[in-house]
Amino acid sequence: MHTFEAIVNRRAIKQYDPNHQMSEEEIKKLLSLAMESPTAFNIQNWRFVLVRDPQIRKEIRAAAWDQAQMTDASLLIILCASLSSWQEPQRYWKNAPEPVQDFIVPAVKNYYDQKPDIIRDEAMRSCGLAGQTIMLAAQAMGLDSCPMDGFDYSKVGEIIHLPKDHLISFIIAVGKKTKEPWPKPGQIPYEEAVIIDRFPSC
Repeated sequence: MHTFEAIVNRRAIKQYDPNHQMSEEEIKKLLSLAMESPTAFNIQNWRFVLVRDPQIRKEIRAAAWDQAQMTDASLLIILCASLSSWQEPQRYWKNAPEPVQDFIVPAVKNYYDQKPDIIRDEAMRSCGLAGQTIMLAAQAMGLDSCPMDGFDYSKVGEIIHLPKDHLISFIIAVGKKTKEPWPKPGQIPYEEAVIIDRFPSC
């Protein structure tokens, strides 16, 4: 599917065929594409928890307003982020020329050290970019998806044994829809969304 088509056709699908299964090859392809998503300083702070155990899916559904896609979708991905990945910048720059490493590695530590808000914001941005990549790639593969934040974050964190230095960004369901979504409910005007140079003075 053409990239433009994938962007336009992607919708948040709520109803999935519980009998549809994705192959291991499809799953690896989808997540490998997600790993191509950009991260600041190449710290690759996203982590993708693939929830496959039916019982764990049921527990998550109970913590997510009983949303059916939590159990019915072919693949349930919890997008998490490591808040400490920046502490090992040499891992992500090991193949760079030595002068680049000498500049970037200390720069990463200076940028994040003692700045929890920046660390968290960067983690959320990284997961957002990876999530959009997953949804567009799924669309291109003939699959459907739904991004979700309607759940008890603390409870889901307990269920998946979320490490203390990680946070949950959101969840994405991927699979085959059983019902067409309703027409797009409304879009703000282009002129309202796109501002040239700066916002008008108050």
